[in-house]
Amino acid sequence: MTAFRPMAFHLETERLTLRPWEEADAEVLLELHRERDTGTPSIERAREAIANQQAAARDHGFTLLPVRRRAEGDLIGYCGLIVGRSTAEEPEIAYELFRRAHGRGYATEAARAVLAAAAETGRGRLWSTVAAWNAPSFRVLEKLGFERDHVTATAADGGDLVWLTRTLP
Repeated sequence: MTAFRPMAFHLETERLTLRPWEEADAEVLLELHRERDTGTPSIERAREAIANQQAAARDHGFTLLPVRRRAEGDLIGYCGLIVGRSTAEEPEIAYELFRRAHGRGYATEAARAVLAAAAETGRGRLWSTVAAWNAPSFRVLEKLGFERDHVTATAADGGDLVWLTRTLP
């Protein structure tokens, strides 16, 4: 296996900062989980998710990072790299923002910073998997230069899962 450099865990863009998870982020992460989940997410689940991301940073040299607006200082979601349905050698880029932050270019801006950080690790390719109905995510990925690779069926919602890929410089 090729040794990759760790991803930078402190990223800044014109409007955003991305930095490692802290225990204090659990309450906001719980709010994000509640916004998207149909079940009843718990604070324990949010803390476990943060612990898992901290472990991923140690184990793989990459992770999801909380995204904060610089001017306001509020946490609006996360963006980063995960093993997901792929591998540590060719991880997936992933992002999720609160609905109130949609439509302002934050996902593209955060993902562009993560893409640059991923390229610095020495990896040659990234993946993304997106539910076929998720047009906003496709727009973000298109702006980043991702291209459709293949489609699979997913049991989660009965719909198709689109696999996209992007070669890194």
